[in-house]
Amino acid sequence: MPSQSTYSRFFGKFSWEKNMAFFTKLNQWFFSQIDIGTVSVDLDSTVITRYGEQEGARKGYTPKKPGRNSHHPLMAFMSQTRMVINAWMRPGNTASMSSCINFLIETLDVLKDNAIGLIRADSGFYSREIMGFLENKRLNYIIAVKFYEIVKWEVGTVKQWTEVSKGIDVAEFDYKGRRHIVVRKNVEERPKASGKLLFEDVMPRYRYSCYVTNLNLSAIEIWTLYKSRADCENRIKELKYDFGVEQFCLKSFWATEAAFRFIMVAYNLMSLFKHVAVQNKTLSSLRTVKAYCFALGAWISNHANRKVLKIALPVEKRSWMDGLFSQINDSSPPFSFSNA
Repeated sequence: MPSQSTYSRFFGKFSWEKNMAFFTKLNQWFFSQIDIGTVSVDLDSTVITRYGEQEGARKGYTPKKPGRNSHHPLMAFMSQTRMVINAWMRPGNTASMSSCINFLIETLDVLKDNAIGLIRADSGFYSREIMGFLENKRLNYIIAVKFYEIVKWEVGTVKQWTEVSKGIDVAEFDYKGRRHIVVRKNVEERPKASGKLLFEDVMPRYRYSCYVTNLNLSAIEIWTLYKSRADCENRIKELKYDFGVEQFCLKSFWATEAAFRFIMVAYNLMSLFKHVAVQNKTLSSLRTVKAYCFALGAWISNHANRKVLKIALPVEKRSWMDGLFSQINDSSPPFSFSNA
């Protein structure tokens, strides 16, 4: 294994121009090998706490470590494949929507061979600029609404509600020419309900969520579509806990971004491996896959003028490993994913 200084020198060669050129081309090639049809793109950001004075490490919104320096990366996920389409590192004092338009332009460039059916994002991306950009590109979107005072007032004027299930109602209204879907949950009937307590003095029983969209589906369908976006939070947790995305930080900001984006490449390769070879949802985490597939005793020997890899496996596991190699041998790009 190369030393730590070797890796530092390698990543230190990357600049903003090299990161843009290299990872855009690499991601374009990777997703051109995947056959999925129409895709859903989920935008999200996260906070990575830093414990030094690295470039770009700034004091911003850090809920778990208030006052610490941090980076604030921006990511785009492909919902159907649970892969990372694009990822940028940003300083810790950056707002969620900062650089989002340029990020979307690069993400669309990566997916040029795939049709985008829907873009979903949380309230950090609720802005006229972002919605206008998506509308100009004729892209469907659902974005969680930030409860500014005027939006809060609009929600308070809603009179007609439709019951979805016990303790959950939906309604809709137009605000500045855009369709808004609002969901309210009765906390007495659903104590663990998510959302904001907007009217604690008048209606303390309800928590509210709101979404803006250009889709013509029913309010219930819009809400249901958006709820499945929550899976990208699991992807972020997996990147942090299994792939150590928080652990790679160099003095140079662009070197740190290069390491960060290489981790996304590794994550996508592992996701593809699990889909093509493992095909077992119970082996979901990297730690489990490593124990079953990679961290195995093995040695190379010569047999009939050929090098043979011999793996130390118990008898009952050998047929499973043979199946793994068979799946890989029988697979070739483009790799198909179900869009159901």
